[in-house]
Amino acid sequence: MDSAVVLALAREQGFACHALSVSYGQRHTSELAAAAELARVQGAVEHKVVTVDLRSIGGSALTADIDVPETAGQGIPVTYVPARNTIMLSIALGWAEVLGADDLFCGVNAVDYSGYPDCRPEFIAAFERLANLATKAGVEGHSLRVHAPLMRLGKADIAREGARLGVDFSRTVSCYQADAEGRACGRCDACRLRAEGFAAAGLADPTRYAPRG
Repeated sequence: MDSAVVLALAREQGFACHALSVSYGQRHTSELAAAAELARVQGAVEHKVVTVDLRSIGGSALTADIDVPETAGQGIPVTYVPARNTIMLSIALGWAEVLGADDLFCGVNAVDYSGYPDCRPEFIAAFERLANLATKAGVEGHSLRVHAPLMRLGKADIAREGARLGVDFSRTVSCYQADAEGRACGRCDACRLRAEGFAAAGLADPTRYAPRG
């Protein structure tokens, strides 16, 4: 949901977008097929999937045999994937250097973000500093920028912005345990935040839900 809106925003600003997805061992792999289709219909120049085996280190309900919780708990939830956004942005940074691109866009959000530490403004600012220090492009004088346009928006605001931009949210997959067809469980934290966002925005929920039971 968030990534689709970010792609639409970048396209609206005139960027030629090279879309990246990471197959990291997540249990909800149907999001990768959804991302490829969204990249196509939203006018990305290309869509690339890079594989990184985070299941080999585990530590998350998304990459190990740990149940996905159906209620919000205290602290950082077990759906946090260790270093995921750092790894994803690092791959995007490497590809940007190859492409000669100076701008990276990501869909992190510090309002409805489940408490993940790598979705905060401090993380994005730190990664941007790293990008300019640790790359050939940065050393040679390119100003590399990391854009997180949804950072301070709630899910309702994101839903409204997507509606304004014509994003087809029925194609997006947010659920932590979506089935092979991309249908949502309707019970996990990601489903709850998504449903609450559409409701608060006064928009019909286009999410495809799997039959219960």
